[in-house]
Amino acid sequence: MIVAIIDMGTNTFNLLVAQTSGEILHESKLPVKLGEGGFTDKRLTPEAMLRAYNAINTHLTTAKSFGASQYYAFATSAVRDASNGQAFVIEIKRRFNIDVEVISGDREAELIWKGVNAAVNLGESPEVVVDIGGGSNETIIANSKQIYWLHSFNLGVTRIAEGFQISDPITSGELEAIESHMIQTVEPLLLAAAKLNPRIMAGSSGAFDSFRKILVQKGIIHDTSKFSAEIPLDEYLKLHQFFVTSTHAQRLALPGLDPIRVDLIIPASIFVNLLVQKLGIRRMFQSDFALKEGFWEELLNKIKG
Repeated sequence: MIVAIIDMGTNTFNLLVAQTSGEILHESKLPVKLGEGGFTDKRLTPEAMLRAYNAINTHLTTAKSFGASQYYAFATSAVRDASNGQAFVIEIKRRFNIDVEVISGDREAELIWKGVNAAVNLGESPEVVVDIGGGSNETIIANSKQIYWLHSFNLGVTRIAEGFQISDPITSGELEAIESHMIQTVEPLLLAAAKLNPRIMAGSSGAFDSFRKILVQKGIIHDTSKFSAEIPLDEYLKLHQFFVTSTHAQRLALPGLDPIRVDLIIPASIFVNLLVQKLGIRRMFQSDFALKEGFWEELLNKIKG
């Protein structure tokens, strides 16, 4: 059987088409910016919903061309927090006849762990898994066998960009204000990490994909065929320094940085850098797999089981 899984994220809608025998047939993503303009009053805007319907239509057309017969769709932070989120889900059902499951932050984190573990293989010791979204950032302390701790923080890049002043380039005062807010918010993670002592970070989604692509362009990362890559920590720290001192135009000219992420990479990298410093991270990995692959892994295990 061929299944299609749509991850309706706050910034991008991601599609996975795969066979239940285990083969990935197709993956693609579309920029939607579903959360844009909606975090302040907790409502999805009509413009954002229209972009979403167009993206779903495109993804469904693609999935059908691969012969998909079973469809799964998940909505995350932007829909979870919106007062009109349920009405949006009902409208998707009416237009496309697909059921969208609005998942909790904990469920999102669990699926992300399953996806990242399939790409990176987390090993025996506790590691920290991080997924940076538009609305929320999922953080999980886990090894390859079990989750020790997880939490979804409302620190996604669109949420931060809309809630804080970010000049071009960001000023030291603005940077401090964002860092201070993040440190206060992630205190539960810092307390859990003090006990579990993770020293390796595995990151999925946009920001980590960007770090990898930029370092591939620079000739620092060579093997692009695998589902994961090590991001040399010293190289990441140089990138972070560039992000927080550069202008929009300078970042736009950086090979490997997707135009949709040119400004959102700043709050993303502030969050990653903060965790690197506070947790004493020694190694960093990027995972191509995240929520949708995590659900696919779960599905395969059910079929096998």
